Amino acid sequence: MDFATLVSWVDITSGLTNRLAGAACWAYAILAITTLPPLLPNAALLITGGMLAARGEMSLTLVLLSVAGSALLGDLLIHRFGWSAGETVRRRVSARKRQGELFDWASGRIQRGGIPFVVGVRFLPSGRLLGGLAAGAAGYPARKFAIGAALAEAVWAAYSVGVGYFGGALSDDPVVSVAIGLGLSLAVGGVAWCAQRRTAVPVVREASASKEA
Repeated sequence: MDFATLVSWVDITSGLTNRLAGAACWAYAILAITTLPPLLPNAALLITGGMLAARGEMSLTLVLLSVAGSALLGDLLIHRFGWSAGETVRRRVSARKRQGELFDWASGRIQRGGIPFVVGVRFLPSGRLLGGLAAGAAGYPARKFAIGAALAEAVWAAYSVGVGYFGGALSDDPVVSVAIGLGLSLAVGGVAWCAQRRTAVPVVREASASKEA
C-alpha cells in the first residue's frame, strides 16, 4: 500500500492535494471551500498548502488567511444557525443523552467563560460545531463570539499549516514533506486525544450535575 492510498483513507479531500501546485488563485479557493464546513477532514490539503508555501509556490500569508478566514466564516454561520434555530437544535440534541448533556454544559459555560471558553471549546472533539451552536442557542453576542472564534482559528490555522511548512522546509520531496507534516499532525493529535479523554469524564459529569440542578 502506498502513502497516497493510506492518506485517502484518513482524509477524503486528499485527492485534491495534487491540484494545489500550479493552480494559482484556485489553490486558495480550494483551501477555503474545504475549510468552511465543520467536521470535514482536510488535514492533507492544509499540510500540502504549508509545504507549497515553504517551497515558494504559494504565499504563506494567503494560505493562512484563506484557511483562518474561511474557518471563521463557517463558525459565524454555525453561530447564526444556533441563534435562529436554537430551540429546535436543543430538542434534537437532547434526544441523544450524552450529546444533550454536552450541549447544555456548553450553553451554560459560554455565558460564564466568555471569549476564553469560545477559544478553548474549539479544540475539543467536534468543538467547532458544539461551541458555535451552543453559543448561538444561548444568545451569546455574535460580536464577542467572533472575537473568540477569530483567536481560535488563528491558532488552529497556524498549527495546521505550520506542520506542512515545517515538512516542506526539511525536504524537497513532496511525498516526504507531506509525510512529515502528517506525522507531526498525528502525533500532536494523539497527545491531544489522550488529554481530551482524561477531561471528557469530568466534563460529562459536570454537564449531568448542571442538568440535574
